[in-house]
Amino acid sequence: MTAQLIDGKLIAQQVRDDVAAKVTARVAAGKSKPTLATVLVGERVDSATYVRAKGKACEELGMGSVSHHLPADISQDDLEKVIKDLNADKSVNGILVQLPLPSHLNEERVLQLISIEKDVDGFSPLNIGRLAQKGREPLFVPCTPYGCIYLLEKAGVKIDGANAVVLGRSNIVGMPAALLLIGKNATVTVCHSRTKDIAAVVREADILIAAIGKPEFVRGDWIKPGAAIIDVGINSKPDATKKSGYRLVGDVNFDEAKEVAGFITPVPGGVGPMTIAMLMNNTYRAAEIQDK
Repeated sequence: MTAQLIDGKLIAQQVRDDVAAKVTARVAAGKSKPTLATVLVGERVDSATYVRAKGKACEELGMGSVSHHLPADISQDDLEKVIKDLNADKSVNGILVQLPLPSHLNEERVLQLISIEKDVDGFSPLNIGRLAQKGREPLFVPCTPYGCIYLLEKAGVKIDGANAVVLGRSNIVGMPAALLLIGKNATVTVCHSRTKDIAAVVREADILIAAIGKPEFVRGDWIKPGAAIIDVGINSKPDATKKSGYRLVGDVNFDEAKEVAGFITPVPGGVGPMTIAMLMNNTYRAAEIQDK
């Protein structure tokens, strides 16, 4: 293996330890615990798992958490009332609506409703708009892209002047990641389902962020020697040797890519832990902003 492994678990724990220390100091100074409110609509097992993990992380870091589990058939008006009430609740610093929402609900309207000072997911059009504009800073950066860039920086990867390729153009990962890279002076290409000859584009990348949702899509011979790879993908692949009958793989063929790349994140244990760590960091920041 030639690539240096970027250990997301280790780096995420460092972020969490730092946040925990700041929370302890904040509470010792007589200030309130930073508190995160999660809103879960419906019975999606994966969404419920993510929400539980976020609540557990709050508890471990000495932060408060409030969970609203709402029925799948909730009306738009009733869901919006929950968000408005949380906006008005001074004991709540961050609001996270677990996506995706059931199809009958207007996701955009719900996200627009969250107070920008409590938008710890960073998905408010105001925060994304600020991220896209030169010389302006969002209050909060979306947690997964934030984690991707943090991993690159902690690994010592030079972003300034690099050719970066982002695979995928989702609002949650691809587009914010591209904007963050541009903000750090990379030259960025965003690839998607209509891109011609994706392999040729990827071969030019000094930095690759793969968030396309296709198991082991990127092959080893697509990788530029020495490139830094951040693999956001989490896909199930049948594996009879595992008790569960499957194993998790990324969007990059790890075994092939690690022989060519300079840096690479594993799946699992790469980007995943960073998402919750950055959410905790954003929630602490929200409490600090709201004190002013």
